[in-house]
Amino acid sequence: MTDLGTRGGGAATGTGDRSRPRAALPALCATQIVSWGIVYYAFPVLNPGITAATGWSAGATTAAFSLALAVSALAGIRVGRVLDRSGPRTVMTVGSVLGVVSILIVATAPNIPVFFLGWASAGLAMAATFYQPAFAALTRWWAPDHVRALTIVTLAGGLASTVFAPLTAALADHLSWRHTYLVLAAVLAAVTIPAHALALRAPWPDAPTSPARTPEGAAEVGRSRPFLLLAAAFTLSGFAMYAVVVALVPLLLERGYTTSQAAWALGIGGAGQTLGRTLYAALARRTTATARTTILIALGALTTAAFAAVPGPYGLLIAVSVAAGMVRGNLTLLQATAVTDRWGTTHYGRLSGLLAAPAHTAAALAPFAGAALAVPLGGYGPLFFLLATVSVAAALITPWTAAGAVRR
Repeated sequence: MTDLGTRGGGAATGTGDRSRPRAALPALCATQIVSWGIVYYAFPVLNPGITAATGWSAGATTAAFSLALAVSALAGIRVGRVLDRSGPRTVMTVGSVLGVVSILIVATAPNIPVFFLGWASAGLAMAATFYQPAFAALTRWWAPDHVRALTIVTLAGGLASTVFAPLTAALADHLSWRHTYLVLAAVLAAVTIPAHALALRAPWPDAPTSPARTPEGAAEVGRSRPFLLLAAAFTLSGFAMYAVVVALVPLLLERGYTTSQAAWALGIGGAGQTLGRTLYAALARRTTATARTTILIALGALTTAAFAAVPGPYGLLIAVSVAAGMVRGNLTLLQATAVTDRWGTTHYGRLSGLLAAPAHTAAALAPFAGAALAVPLGGYGPLFFLLATVSVAAALITPWTAAGAVRR
């Protein structure tokens, strides 16, 4: 893999490349924690209070959240192309502003149509501020050492639920759900807008060329059998993973735990993500891209089945949540490196957007589908068994995604 050049000419030098913005990595660490924590993880904690206070059905509010994820999936393809061409600063700064506006709309929505509008807008913000644009920035600026940078930012991002699920629950104990969202919107504005505007100002390097790794163009790779099967595996796995995240609080409430206990169980999974990501580099050194894809998706199925099979005690559920978080954290890094492991960095933004789109669409459907399926299935326990089966199906696809993959 070739080092990245700068727009001013001259080769990048790997670590210590002057084209890299020094503040970008710590800034992205902070903004991923805050963006994910407020725009994503606050909703599962607040949704029971939203439905109780407004009389809106859980199906309707969850569908609005699912709409945000669907919009994010579709917008992510376009965002990837813009990132390849222009870099992350404008995209992520505008996305931060839009995220604040979106949360304000959600917080003040007088009826369910406006609530849907707020979440549709939040979907655009997700596409412009969540992992995909951060990964594109780090992959271009830090290559060929991008895995280390990706690991650092996801280590931080894994703390989003650990910090904001309990914080959101604590705020909701003293404030209405609307005022809780207003406080969170202020935090989102104070952290993410200046961080993205000020820390991502370095010149955007030209895309590297690596003919030995990327003989095809982005369109041809996107139509290839390994790419399509990889997208299918990530789609099934993503559906199961995101359904588990949103359904965990209702599962524990159904079993008699308090909202605070459920929020802490969700939040501690974030600590598991951070712990798990510290192990990814060692796993990558010892396995092929295909092998670790199979291993991690299969482990995701196992931890999901464990949630279904283990009603308590609470300490054991916490342990399962940590284990599930460790797997989820590694799956995030797996998806972040899937394109470069197989096809190099030349078309990373576009290919990652194409790869993520169906998975994000499935993730968008997951909260609504999970809430809808829990009723005919007889509760959230059977739902988790079904989601484990979906993950098993994803793992069975992965052996056919190996074409073009390289050992890291």
